[in-house]
Amino acid sequence: MLKIRKNYSKRIFILGVLLFVGLCFLPVLTGAEQRPLIGITCMFYDNETEGFGKITVSDSYVQAVIAAGGIPVVLPPVTDETIIRYYLDLLDGVVLTGGMDIPPEFYDDHNDETVNVMSERRFAFEKQFITEWLQTKKPVLGVCLGIQFVNVVREGTLIQDIPSEIDHAETHRSSQDATHPIIISEKSYLADILGDGALEVNSSHHQAVKKPGKGLKVVATSPDGVVEAMELEDYPFGLLVQWHPERMPDEQHRHAIYGALVEACVIEDREPISEIRNDSGNLNFE
Repeated sequence: MLKIRKNYSKRIFILGVLLFVGLCFLPVLTGAEQRPLIGITCMFYDNETEGFGKITVSDSYVQAVIAAGGIPVVLPPVTDETIIRYYLDLLDGVVLTGGMDIPPEFYDDHNDETVNVMSERRFAFEKQFITEWLQTKKPVLGVCLGIQFVNVVREGTLIQDIPSEIDHAETHRSSQDATHPIIISEKSYLADILGDGALEVNSSHHQAVKKPGKGLKVVATSPDGVVEAMELEDYPFGLLVQWHPERMPDEQHRHAIYGALVEACVIEDREPISEIRNDSGNLNFE
């Protein structure tokens, strides 16, 4: 009888310790669960010799998302509809990253000799992913190629090559990140984040928005008239910038942009994508 009581007491003690430890770690676990999942698109390079391609993404995007309080999830370009649905359903926000050029025929233009077209696999994936993601109204941050891709998905066009098409253009790309001033419009969400007026930014692109797509508002330009930022109208958080905030030396600048994205993702009771698709599997949005 005494032995049974000792064993019982021992079990109670162990359970008490486990409960105490669990309560100590509860805030940490809860905090982790509340951190939004941020998808990050990546570059894809074909490799015919090996039979497999190569997926790469700059760690600067990953670190910027982590520093802002998000959980980064790198998104390999896929064609599987089921996987794309999971991307749409599970992610709270997305960063559309930089990379090579969009095929000019997609926006009804000629193929300039300066164009370095991205892989077919990345193009096919992001064209579909961006189109469907924008229908979800979930937060999106487009960086460099990201602003251009959203623009052409929304039926906009691009300047094929800034140095050849714009007289007295700023240096938008060099062997190292070029820097130049931009002017941010007063009445914009970007101004709320960074302040309006002049700002020095980095730059590493030879293409830019020519005709803005549907529902896109220009909110920043460089002195040569090149579009440097746009926002999606009637959209909770849709910020598109031509420069690379994650590579800016100013930590406050990096955190302001990526912090705004993460903050916009913390929304409770968002309806899952699986609940707003019709019987055929297509998105149902009014």
